[in-house]
Amino acid sequence: MRNVGGEYVTEAVAGCVETLRPAVARDWTRVRAAGLEWSVHETAFHIADDLVSYAANLAGLAQDDYVPFEIRLDDGTDNSGLLHVIEATGALLSAAVRTAPREARAFHPHPFRSANREGFAAMGIAEVLLHTHDVAGALGLAYEPPRHLPEFVLTRIFPHVQPGPTPWDTLLWATGRGELPGRARLAEWRWNNNLVHTTERLTLQGITPAAARDLVMGGDGGFLWLQGGPFEGTREAASFLLKAYEGGVHRPEFGVFALVRKEDGRAIGGMGFHGVPDEDGCVEIGYDLVEGARGNGYATEALEALRAWAFAREDVTSLFATVDRDNHPSQAVVTRAGFRRVGEGEDGLLAYELPR
Repeated sequence: MRNVGGEYVTEAVAGCVETLRPAVARDWTRVRAAGLEWSVHETAFHIADDLVSYAANLAGLAQDDYVPFEIRLDDGTDNSGLLHVIEATGALLSAAVRTAPREARAFHPHPFRSANREGFAAMGIAEVLLHTHDVAGALGLAYEPPRHLPEFVLTRIFPHVQPGPTPWDTLLWATGRGELPGRARLAEWRWNNNLVHTTERLTLQGITPAAARDLVMGGDGGFLWLQGGPFEGTREAASFLLKAYEGGVHRPEFGVFALVRKEDGRAIGGMGFHGVPDEDGCVEIGYDLVEGARGNGYATEALEALRAWAFAREDVTSLFATVDRDNHPSQAVVTRAGFRRVGEGEDGLLAYELPR
């Protein structure tokens, strides 16, 4: 899956500037942006401020907070100058996304305190699209971005939102700006960057709906795989994730994770949950590894990390797994992680359970 985030940031910014330029002669300080407490001028400046903040955090690999600086406009800067600032800060974020290493992650507070290059691109694009909508609405200007831009945002940082009739209508609804048939209007909202768990040798990187779709279509999901990967089980799990997303029941914290080695950045398998916990607090877990990565304890290491995370939650009381009767290495993995065998089905699968 090609890294298109930087290109899309540039395209979003170009659409913003093209839309707003016809109104540069108006006084933007005296018009309030649609649905906001800010003026049009303040909202336009906020776009630039977010773009440069995201660029700085990603390029500087900030880990604990935003890079401590602010931008300001020179005295006397007119609206045309402000649009130029949006163009410049957009170019900085685009460059940061295009040049960031695949495994780069940097600080963002919501909701898991970090984002990768796709996450920063999606957040930047969201700020541009949504606030251009707010400003254009206040100024009486027509605006609707091309379909692929809100779709990029939704499939990266709104995995919990069921797709609607169009990506743009869905994004407006998901951010409290519009209505969709059969759905209550939102008063509060928040995006979700992918969750990452870290172990001594691995990062377990949450697979987004965009990555899942690419895996289902035979792609790499945006990961650099060890030879032989991804294994068929990972593609199958991605298909289940995609169906849950399209059905509006996907919860990213109970999704699928790509297992990526720290030493070389190569994905070696997939591990994740089959859905949210049931009414008794039981959640099923599954996994696979590329053949060349087996026998090194990676699966056990990853399973122990997900076990610890799950049991730190109040809504999980037990973990469940099924293993083929002839798959002795996999049986050893769940046993080392503390699971005990609780039954055998007619399909030849052994059932294992681990209570809290």
